Order: sequence, then C-alpha cells, then structure tokens
Amino acid sequence: MSNIDFIKEETAADIGNFLVGRLLPFRQKRQIGPFVFIDHMGPAKLSEYQNLDVAPHPHIGLSTLTYLFEGAVMHRDSIGTEIEIKPGAVNWMTAGKGVVHSERTPEYLRTSEKYLHGLQIWIALPKELEETEPSFTHIEANDIPSWTENDVHYKLIAGDVLGHKSAVPVHSPLYMIEIKNTSNETKTIDFKNQLFGESGLYILEGKIKSQDIEYGDKQILITKDAHLCQFDMLPNTSVYIFGGDAFPEERFIFWNFVSTSRERIDQAKADWTAQNENFPKVPGETEWIPIPENKFNSK
Repeated sequence: MSNIDFIKEETAADIGNFLVGRLLPFRQKRQIGPFVFIDHMGPAKLSEYQNLDVAPHPHIGLSTLTYLFEGAVMHRDSIGTEIEIKPGAVNWMTAGKGVVHSERTPEYLRTSEKYLHGLQIWIALPKELEETEPSFTHIEANDIPSWTENDVHYKLIAGDVLGHKSAVPVHSPLYMIEIKNTSNETKTIDFKNQLFGESGLYILEGKIKSQDIEYGDKQILITKDAHLCQFDMLPNTSVYIFGGDAFPEERFIFWNFVSTSRERIDQAKADWTAQNENFPKVPGETEWIPIPENKFNSK
C-alpha cells in the first residue's frame, strides 16, 4: 500500500500582479506541521513594463519565509528593513503582534526584462509567541547549509535535521529541505528515523517514485505515517520537503492573519481598516492594500 495520504496538484491563485501556484492550504489539509501557507511564484517572464508591486500589507501570528530560484525582490517593512533578496538566500520575517511589508521589483530592474520564480511560505507561531515583537532576518545563500551525497545535492533551508542546522531563526521544531538529483541516474533517498512530525513533499520539477507509484512535477504529497522515509528520485528532479511538529491548538486564517483566536483576527481586521498605530507604516511607502471583500476565514 502506498505511504502517500494526500496528492494535490498545484492550483492557480491571483496575487494581483500575476498568477501563482497555491500549494497549501487545501480542503483536506489546512496545515503540515507548523506550515500553514505555501505559494509557488512563477516561473514568470516579466517585460520591461511589468513589475512585481505588492503594496504594503499586514501580518500577525506567523513568520514568512521567502526563497527565490530566479529573479530579485526588494523587501521593505515597518521595522525599517530594506533589503533585496536574490536566489538561494532566505528572507525570514516574524510578524508577531503585527508587521507591514511591501514586495517590489528592485529599481534597477524595473525597465528591463526579468524573471521571477520562487516560494513564499507562512509558518504559524507557537501560541505563546503570537504577540511577540516583529523581527526580520536575512540569510545569504552561502550561509545556507549544503552538501552532496551519492551525487544528490541537499540544502537545509530551515530547521535542524539530517545532522545540519540552518541559520534561519525558527520558533518551533520544523524543517525545509531542498533536494536535487542532477545526475542521469535514479537515486534512492532514505530518511528513515531522520524526520519528525508531519511531512509534505513538493515536486518542483521531474518525478519521484514511492512504492512503485510514480508522481510528477507540481504535486504535493502528504504521508500517512507523517514520515517521508524512502523514495526514488528520477534524473533531473528537484523536490522540497517541509514539515515538523504540529501545534496542539487550532489555527484560524483570514487573509494575511493567523491566530489561535478569532477575536484577535477581528481586532487585526479593524486595526488595518482604521490604519491605526497597531500596524506601523513602511517608511517611504504611502500605498496600502485594503482587506479584500468577502475574504473567507479558512476555519
């Protein structure tokens, strides 16, 4: 019997500037460990008059992780951060009690053709840290642990697992692992007794095989026993494994807000609509994104 519990195809979602692939949440699975939201951006080719322009918008109760394969994004936030993220680096922003940020094409790329491709991820905070002060950490690509085994290339983007520890300052036990088989041979990946909690696997490109069943790109696999123990990677395949310990409390999600409390989300909605001091401004930015009408609560 297959070890895979759920198989989900990537579905399109509109973030305003272009379509992205929505990977999590979905109806059968709202969270995978502490991971509550995953978007696959692109790959998109933008012309000299097309740019990423996500105006200032708020978050509470979560950390965001941005990881690019191609392109560049300028991040600005209400903490005062202004930094460009490039492929292989990690932007880690903890919203806590409330943060506001924008994401835009850097100025030097705005009048030329460019590409954008990457992952944007939300990770819920433990209940006791939901109202922590917001913070931001940028980790350069060469500071992300990477290694090669049997011609398979690994990166530990976040977490402490497989004998390595990422510099990303996570707030609960979790992991996000990049695995690439660039060889012309099928490789067996064996993680028996090395992962923990709930596990999901996203096939960015290529194919994997698990217990004689083959799965293709743009699919997310969720395991029944919460451990992705062993699978075969076909040649020229890239996958991302993410997961960790689930929280005991239910999480509510409305728009960009994550909380264990519906009342806290209602307060965040009122604060953002009123544009009051509970959501500080992003320096140098005057735009802001209103709460979308009829935005449903996922719980």
